Amino acid sequence: MPQRQFRQVDVFTSTPYLGNALAVVLDADGLDEEAMLRFANWTNLAETTFVLPPTDPSADYRVRIFTTTTELPFAGHPTLGTAHAWLEAGGRPRRPGVVIQECAAGLIEVHTGDRDGQGRHQLAFLSPPLRRTGPLEDDVLEWALAGLGLRAADVVAHQWVANGPQWAVLMLHDAEAVLAVEPDFVALEGLEIGIIGPHLVPAVEAVPAARRDGERPKGTRAELEPLLPADDSAAFETAVRPIPADFEVRAFCPGEGMPEDPVTGSLNAGIAQWMIPAGLVAPSYTVRQGTRLGRAGHVGLSEHDGGIRVSGDVVTCIEGTVCWD
Repeated sequence: MPQRQFRQVDVFTSTPYLGNALAVVLDADGLDEEAMLRFANWTNLAETTFVLPPTDPSADYRVRIFTTTTELPFAGHPTLGTAHAWLEAGGRPRRPGVVIQECAAGLIEVHTGDRDGQGRHQLAFLSPPLRRTGPLEDDVLEWALAGLGLRAADVVAHQWVANGPQWAVLMLHDAEAVLAVEPDFVALEGLEIGIIGPHLVPAVEAVPAARRDGERPKGTRAELEPLLPADDSAAFETAVRPIPADFEVRAFCPGEGMPEDPVTGSLNAGIAQWMIPAGLVAPSYTVRQGTRLGRAGHVGLSEHDGGIRVSGDVVTCIEGTVCWD
């Protein structure tokens, strides 16, 4: 029975099992579309990728990306995860420091950063152009609001950011509002919807120090004496809770095997392509995603040479071979 190299990797995390899992078949030449889709459905992950020889002479490899039900022209976490698996398996890019991935959306640049202490590269892909932009139509906005249990007043801004997947996005007032959403997946079926809100810097909390055991003795002379040293050296202590990232994001894609995606490269890329030029965010910012699912995904977004670079860590969790008859 033929065996093919296989990796299962975790994307947008440096800690295994806290990001978004991806299955990668590294030598998929000879597999037809039916076999690929059957295997992707069997893995039951958000996406599965198949690495093939490139048809474009400038590409290092070609990839096909499948959900459990369909093929995608482009997706973000499969782009980083496939590049990581290909490099780990011995792939060598034509251009040092840049992997050129061929997919149905065209050629995607994946930049390799410096290696960490465990020999891993941090990777970043240059986002492809948006295929659909502009505010959501009234009926789509009403659909999204009803399915997410929100009111129009809860939304700061909204936009199409389709770059392969047909993402629609709502920007909410803050991260707490994002985390509080309880979606109705039946009502949302057929809509790929993302929500984003800023993590607000918490107010400085003044905490009174513990009272001194004794009181200053009475009398003119005694009142001029300094107090004895105490464990609490200040009258007040301050406690500021650091924010986990600049923004919180959630992605809902009912109808797929996983109705809420743990960490989503394509959605975050599209959001940055909308919000950075619009002046809604700084040219460089970070996102946390997957919190409600018990994950801890971390995505970096930055403007780069007129485009958007999406960066994150990838770790390998499973390595071996898969069999086909």
